Amino acid sequence: MSSAPKYAVPVDVNERWTVEVNSPSQFTWEYDDGRDRLLSLYQKGKDKQWDTTKRIDWSIPVEPHNPIGLPDEFNPFRGADFYERFTQKEKDNFAQHQAAWTWSQFLHGEQGAMVVSARIVETVPDLDSKFYAATQTMDEARHVETFAAFLQDKVGLMMPVNDDLAKLLKEALVAKEWDYAYLGMQVLIEGLALAAFGVFRDMATNPLAKQLLAYVMQDEARHVAFGRMALRDYYQELTDKERDEREEFVVEGCWLMRNRFLGQEVYETLELPVDECMEISENSEITKAFRSHLFSRIVPCVKDIGLWGDKVQKCYAEMGVLDMAGFNLDELMKADEDYAEQVDREKSEFSARAAEVDQAIELGASA
Repeated sequence: MSSAPKYAVPVDVNERWTVEVNSPSQFTWEYDDGRDRLLSLYQKGKDKQWDTTKRIDWSIPVEPHNPIGLPDEFNPFRGADFYERFTQKEKDNFAQHQAAWTWSQFLHGEQGAMVVSARIVETVPDLDSKFYAATQTMDEARHVETFAAFLQDKVGLMMPVNDDLAKLLKEALVAKEWDYAYLGMQVLIEGLALAAFGVFRDMATNPLAKQLLAYVMQDEARHVAFGRMALRDYYQELTDKERDEREEFVVEGCWLMRNRFLGQEVYETLELPVDECMEISENSEITKAFRSHLFSRIVPCVKDIGLWGDKVQKCYAEMGVLDMAGFNLDELMKADEDYAEQVDREKSEFSARAAEVDQAIELGASA
């Protein structure tokens, strides 16, 4: 079935968004040597492949207007005049649109990651990077499949791609230098998505949403590590001019990412007072929670790869996230991976207990 009826606003799903790319495809004839760290990550990428239809329990019910089971106290619109005049049906419709908008941006971002990681396979000069990017492309395909199923089958509504996200995706693809795809996707978009997923995962009370986010984050932690490894080596060789250009890209991309979570498209679609809604959203607790975590992966990663000039530090100081430069990125990534393993253990223990109960019932019935 086509996705077209699921969109809250008309979207021509047959029209393709075409981005003309400029980076040349590169082949290498060196098949033997590679960096041990990247080859180890490549092996891990192969070992950690999973099937969304088998690992996630899709039978778990989801409330379309509250798919992660967010407590009502996190609703920033309670008390607003227009919101209090809503019927319960209108409140649920509003909440469903908000959820659809957020998860749709996750979905569109994952498709962007799939395309960009495929471009990295083409454009990066080293075979070890090509190897890992190939596993990431498969990861991102799985994420697109997963988020699409969640939106279409559980939320029942979708929203178009946000303009700021589309702009950053395009800029990462059109740059002539191969490393911009890494910088835009692996460091900025993936780093921010990883943090945003973490906020949702930790706040979620719905087990399906928690599973989905935990498993996607397990993959994303490897992807950010991939970008760090590849760019840290390459950026040691940049000229001052080249480094300055990339720092400009980081600053612009970070402001785009910071400002894209306010959901303006939802308020426009539902013909609500946009300025009032934007102000409420800007100052809401959930927005503050997002912004207090959004750059927890990006800031230490940007510093680690060597893009730590005055412009970047000034940007992060204005955002109030400069102190995140001291975060231990390896510990954060390990925690993300461990969380997914813990979810698997809990599911296995629950299944074992359920089997024991079923066996006891069966024995009782046959006695």
